[in-house]
Amino acid sequence: MSAEKINVPAFAKINLGLRVQGRRPDGYHEIRTVFQTVSLRDRLSFQATNDGKLGLVCSDPGIPTDESNLVLRAASALRERFGVRQGARVELEKMIPAGGGLGGGSSDAAVALAALVTLWEIETDGGELAKIGARLGADVPFFLHGGTALGTGTGTEIRPLEDAPKMHLVVVAPGVHVSTAEAYKALGAPALTKVEPLVNLSVSRTEADFPDSLCGVWSNDFEAVVVRLYPEIGRARERLVETGAERVMLSGSGSSVFGVFESNGEAGRAGAALQGESCWRVFACESLTRAEYLAALDRVATLLRPGGGV
Repeated sequence: MSAEKINVPAFAKINLGLRVQGRRPDGYHEIRTVFQTVSLRDRLSFQATNDGKLGLVCSDPGIPTDESNLVLRAASALRERFGVRQGARVELEKMIPAGGGLGGGSSDAAVALAALVTLWEIETDGGELAKIGARLGADVPFFLHGGTALGTGTGTEIRPLEDAPKMHLVVVAPGVHVSTAEAYKALGAPALTKVEPLVNLSVSRTEADFPDSLCGVWSNDFEAVVVRLYPEIGRARERLVETGAERVMLSGSGSSVFGVFESNGEAGRAGAALQGESCWRVFACESLTRAEYLAALDRVATLLRPGGGV
């Protein structure tokens, strides 16, 4: 077996809008959201092994490295689906805060699928990987697309959108853990009776600056209830506004919030001003178009492009 090692980034996401439309008969919730990849990222390396074992090491001691980790679950799903006997050793350099609504675990799983298909020389395509990914986690299929995309259903049904304009961002993880189940309970979403669009809200930039697909999406149904449950998230929002953010929003069900700034320089200065906050993790970053996202994934993105396959 070749000693080849594949190195690949796994980027975070934010939600430019998130609407909870109701509870489905299966107990899950119907949502409508606009995903956006950003430059904050983990890094992973994959190396095939002859012993048939799957192993993971991580730079963050707080991240589990057993079979509960989505990276190893993705590897196991591929081996089961395609009858692969090879093993793999995975190294994960963790930068995306876990449990912050930034999709780090799902992104790691998505690039694991793409990298291991390449490493193990599996013949498949992006559509089949998306089906496998959807069984791993609701956000995983989005990371097989990247850029700006609409997510519907439980978030697994993905439709790529025209790229949003470049956004200069500061992401704050305020050091609290939001229980998604508790957030949904507090939201009190009724049984699903009708489908509604994302709420139209005014935006600080003119509507003409945004693609038609993004006009009025800036709303997150979780924000009010999560800020009420976790005051520290509200304080992070306030501090982002104080440092000059044009818009501040919760990502997913939290706990991370992000601010949109006029320029890279302003985002950098705001990020530096917030670094002194105790227990917060602060990241200045920017949005990534789908082309930028796929280019960064390099050779493992081949099957993720339209019509792509291995």
